[in-house]
Amino acid sequence: MVARGSRDDSSPQEPCYLLRNMISKSPALCIYPAGWKLLAMLALVLVVMVWYSISREDRYIELFYFPIPEKKEPCFQGEAERKASVIFGNHTRDHPIFLQLKDYFWVKTPSAYELPYGTKGSEDLLLRVLAITSYSIPESIQSLKCRRCVVVGNGHRLRNSSLGDAIDKYDVVIRLNNAPVAGYEGDVGTRTTMRLFYPESAHFDPKVENNPDTLLVLVAFKAMDFHWIETILSDKKRVQKGFWKHPPLIWDVNPKQVRILNPFFMEIAAHKLLNLPMQQLRRVKQKPTTGLLAITMALHLCDLVHIAGFGYPDAFDKKQTIHYYEQITLKSMAGSGHNVTREALAIKRMLEMGVLKNLTYF
Repeated sequence: MVARGSRDDSSPQEPCYLLRNMISKSPALCIYPAGWKLLAMLALVLVVMVWYSISREDRYIELFYFPIPEKKEPCFQGEAERKASVIFGNHTRDHPIFLQLKDYFWVKTPSAYELPYGTKGSEDLLLRVLAITSYSIPESIQSLKCRRCVVVGNGHRLRNSSLGDAIDKYDVVIRLNNAPVAGYEGDVGTRTTMRLFYPESAHFDPKVENNPDTLLVLVAFKAMDFHWIETILSDKKRVQKGFWKHPPLIWDVNPKQVRILNPFFMEIAAHKLLNLPMQQLRRVKQKPTTGLLAITMALHLCDLVHIAGFGYPDAFDKKQTIHYYEQITLKSMAGSGHNVTREALAIKRMLEMGVLKNLTYF
């Protein structure tokens, strides 16, 4: 019999290694050799997991995230279009960015498609619009040896990004729809070179969110969009029917700052990036978003193209807002005709190919 508190030295025992906490002077901790092996294996597993996590994160950053450099990235003339030609082909070089009056004057059939991929059937209305607007690219952009451009999306990822100063350093800053600048300058910057919009997305007071020299670029999805801009600029009787949301009835802008985006870029964005057919039978036709269209245009206009604020929440995330400036969720995209999943894949493909670089995560 072994007395309580004593030890039976006759039974075989594994050697015990004592560890003492020298700070707390707690009782010794006894660890047997098998325990040491287990701890070593756990430590090895932990090291492997950390290494794998870091390597995956580095790969993610390499593909989809471009940290702000201290110095300007080298810019080479024609570089963006050369890379993009793998996707779009070289034929984009022959198409002007903005529609021009001379291309519609006395021309009966300038386009093979109806809106939004062409102007077939809207020529007479378009002639009146082009007569009071302009098509030139400002000399401040034309004179650049190499055009550094950033397309600023409206995504939630811009919130608290502190990218404002970096965005303002680009030669051309392209914004979308009615995304505000005032109150968000630290995250989105203050300069706006171009703003792409359609009537329903036009800001009711364009002078608040734009600079005096900002080009306001109309993206026409339907013939009523041409009708809206004509009535606004010519001060004719406004028509509100035919829009899914009431556009501004008073829109104080200088007509010479207005441009009409060439629908050709909508065509190649839909066909080359999203693989959408030009002729669709469905009632709500699928079409590119203004953001993807802006990227397509920038790849033709610019020599270096970066993006910021692109990407939507996961489909199962019902509460995450999609914009940096308002509390609406992905549910608002239902019925819009935009396939955000397909667009995300198209943008990721361009990031992987080095056609674009990203200032925010994607």
